[in-house]
Amino acid sequence: MAEPLKSQFGAAIPKRIASEIAHVFPAFNRTGFERDALHGFESLELLDRGRQLGRVLHAYLPPHFPDAVDVLLATLPATRAGDGGMAAFFYLPHTEFVRAFGVGHFEPSMRALHALTQHFTGEFAIRPFLEHHQAETLDRLREWTRDPSPHVRRLVSEGTRPRLPWAPRLRAFQQDPTPVLALLDVLRDDPELYVRRSVANNLNDIGKDHPQRLVETAAQWMDGASDERRWIVQHALRSAVKRGDAAALAVLGYGAASTLTVESTRIAPARPALGGSVSISTTLHNPSRRTQRVIVDVLVHFVKANGRTNPKVFKMSVVEIAAGASVTLRKTISLANLTTRKHYPGRHRVELQLNGQVTPVGGFMAVAANHDA
Repeated sequence: MAEPLKSQFGAAIPKRIASEIAHVFPAFNRTGFERDALHGFESLELLDRGRQLGRVLHAYLPPHFPDAVDVLLATLPATRAGDGGMAAFFYLPHTEFVRAFGVGHFEPSMRALHALTQHFTGEFAIRPFLEHHQAETLDRLREWTRDPSPHVRRLVSEGTRPRLPWAPRLRAFQQDPTPVLALLDVLRDDPELYVRRSVANNLNDIGKDHPQRLVETAAQWMDGASDERRWIVQHALRSAVKRGDAAALAVLGYGAASTLTVESTRIAPARPALGGSVSISTTLHNPSRRTQRVIVDVLVHFVKANGRTNPKVFKMSVVEIAAGASVTLRKTISLANLTTRKHYPGRHRVELQLNGQVTPVGGFMAVAANHDA
């Protein structure tokens, strides 16, 4: 079993923070900080550990917030640590300090987040400012869309996501995403994939509340689009495509109804054990006189704890099938428990979705791992 992320953010972190602060601020009470920081630390999850350290920083840094910011920024290295692994999480408490205590100090907080996000993302910390100082924060984010640092530019797109995972939703932007769309429009051709992926994720978020705005924006962006921008649109439309949204499919050139026939489908094993996997193989035939471009998805209706089912869409393939031709596609579905999905025994229906059109193809009976098949 993989080691929990919080284990890599252990007791050594507050001790290192204390050492670095004491180096630039000799009056810092290292003993008191470490004692309070580690109180109950082992029982906390990763984000809660960062929040606790942010609160303890507030107790031991200078009481005047701008002075406290100066101390924290003085500890930052000249360059960002490697983007892989947990190294950047060292600065999670620093951004949590700004998030929790900086709302009443706009300019020092913006200065802090501009610097900190170049070491660890400020996407969570910027959100209270969007709620309490929306106009001023949007003005600053517009400036940051042109910042030389890709980390700062990504903060613009990631921090304004209405449905950012593990963060409170930005209700105002769920109601009216216009200000966010204006920022994304500037960033849509950013030279960094790191930023463009964030733009796509933000647009995908917006589409969950405003599917028509998503399609309209995607269609506009496809006009004269580069390959990089086309990728953004495809990634932004992924949830809409999984829903079989005809307008979204049309933007991508898959608006025509499929006339493919399902020649055969094999689902094996017929009684897979929970924790294992099931393989779905299907052969599609194009009976028409023209080539057909089709997005093929698999829908598995997973059994829930109450015995009801809930469909989950899996990408299978994007295919072009010549007139009169056939193609065989395969997909393996894991039945291992995940943090986002728990599996239960019972009959699971399976369907294919061809350019948004659903066709039943069978099912399988999932059984407990120790079940005598």
